[in-house]
Amino acid sequence: MIDTIDQNFVMLFLNSVFLQGDGGIFGMFGQGRGALGSDDPIVKGMIPTLFGVTGFGIMLSFFNSAVRKKMVDQTKLKRIMKETKTFQKERMAAMRSKDQDKIKELDKKSAYMNKMSMEMMQMNMRPMMVTFVPLILIFYLVLPHLFSYTVALSPIPLNVIPGDFFHLTCTAEQAADPTNVCTRENELYLWAWYFLSSISFSGIIMKLTKTTMN
Repeated sequence: MIDTIDQNFVMLFLNSVFLQGDGGIFGMFGQGRGALGSDDPIVKGMIPTLFGVTGFGIMLSFFNSAVRKKMVDQTKLKRIMKETKTFQKERMAAMRSKDQDKIKELDKKSAYMNKMSMEMMQMNMRPMMVTFVPLILIFYLVLPHLFSYTVALSPIPLNVIPGDFFHLTCTAEQAADPTNVCTRENELYLWAWYFLSSISFSGIIMKLTKTTMN
């Protein structure tokens, strides 16, 4: 349900689709090689790069949480979430027990609960309209100059989504292609490490700033 969706995860996932190596949109920004990064980065070495990218992820997660805290009425959001969860539980219980009277009673509240769910969605989406642009600018104007295309070697492939649309690590075919940024199989893309590190810390930061959606 929408109250269990992590806003940061959704935003980062959608953003990463556009930033994904092969066929991504950053070719328009002069990257040319179809990947986010630099042949001659300012930050050199695997360890400094890993910590540097993680730092950017943490910084932007704090920024997202600060904007969210400023723009979203947390008290109202929690009240709507509580009402929605209670309604869903009652509806599921009534359907399991086949209590037709209770189902009819809850159906009368459906329009109101749908309105509350839509309001909750709008409250959660509003901060994304503010944070999306700075995130894109940092991706295109900062990260490509600071870091290399790939930042680490994963012990296993992380391309869990079938097809060639969303890759976190290099494939054997990409590593064998001399025109590709990958030099070894299972190398982790710069943007992929940012994505994973941001997801890892976003939940903790949202709890610390009391902006969690759960």
